Amino acid sequence: MADRVSASITIGGTLPRSLLPDLAALVEAEGLSTEWDGETFTLAMFREGAPLELMAHEVAWGRFERLESWCVTHGLPFARWSGAYCGQWGAERAVFTGAGEVQCYAADEDDYLLIGRCTVERLGSYEAILAHFAAGDFAVPPLRLMP
Repeated sequence: MADRVSASITIGGTLPRSLLPDLAALVEAEGLSTEWDGETFTLAMFREGAPLELMAHEVAWGRFERLESWCVTHGLPFARWSGAYCGQWGAERAVFTGAGEVQCYAADEDDYLLIGRCTVERLGSYEAILAHFAAGDFAVPPLRLMP
């Protein structure tokens, strides 16, 4: 049985219109909503030109593994927050900018980034600390469809 927590994900970038039904099917399969405790997302709820903000409670391991993997495959930037599970893992924010690897950052239950002394020592300078926070506070672009 999976440990479950609340989690949210914001998806943006440019998506071929032909892939929108695939994205919607993945979102629906995860049981995600556009508001906490809201109705499950359907394609009719999609609004082009704004980041797609989705959320759910009781998310296995606090990750949307299939959806996140699909976004990485298709180069869609996202930021995911997941709550902590007492004694197992802390809250985190995962960021994918549309290229490269997904980067994870320690966060709190309100989705504020956190760093500890070891991270400060590893980063080594005030400028590097600010860059760390800037990278973790990635602004997900609007989700746009292309022909």
